[in-house]
Amino acid sequence: MTLRDNWLGFLGKLPSLFFGLFLFALGAVMNLYSDLGMNPWGVFQVGITYQVPMTLGQVSQVVGLVVLVIGWLLGFAPGFATFMNMYFIGLFIDLIMEWGLVPRYGDLPGKLALLLGGIVALGIGSFFYMNPKLGAGPRDGLMLGFVRKLDRPVSHVRGAIEVTVLVLGYLLGGPVGIGTVVTALTVGYSVQLFFRLGRYNRRSSHMDLYELAKHLTKG
Repeated sequence: MTLRDNWLGFLGKLPSLFFGLFLFALGAVMNLYSDLGMNPWGVFQVGITYQVPMTLGQVSQVVGLVVLVIGWLLGFAPGFATFMNMYFIGLFIDLIMEWGLVPRYGDLPGKLALLLGGIVALGIGSFFYMNPKLGAGPRDGLMLGFVRKLDRPVSHVRGAIEVTVLVLGYLLGGPVGIGTVVTALTVGYSVQLFFRLGRYNRRSSHMDLYELAKHLTKG
């Protein structure tokens, strides 16, 4: 393949990537506006907004950057999409909230609709974000970095991280409720469903920054 083909192939993956990031942000805002409790990372980030003069999107960006750096130091090289995840999900969260794209409901059916809609948005967003194979999210990098460093099963490491951020978020005043339990139990199935519907190839690996740079400069 020529250098031009490599760049066209890369640019052709960006619409899917950014659409997935927007859906991630949409799911996060729907989860927040359900007023039924957020996922552990959402609880943590909203809790931080109660302590510092920052928007939820800005907190998401800062937390994402810190997590990305720690994962990198632990040996997980980030990809292009890892950096896009860190910045653009936070930006999209603030824009969605500022533009009023997600309604708020006072009744339980409306709140449940937002909660379930957020879970679906996260599942679809995961497919479109991961399908270009341009890198995992910062939190995935942190998890895999600890897995390699501690030589422990993924389930143990992921569970420990989620419980830690949930407890910290609760202590900071973050929104914990039935929605926290529901998202914890169902988001994985939502992601799995849309990966299957989209025929996501789990065997193909993601390119990190070094591999992408090499790919885009060879002709």
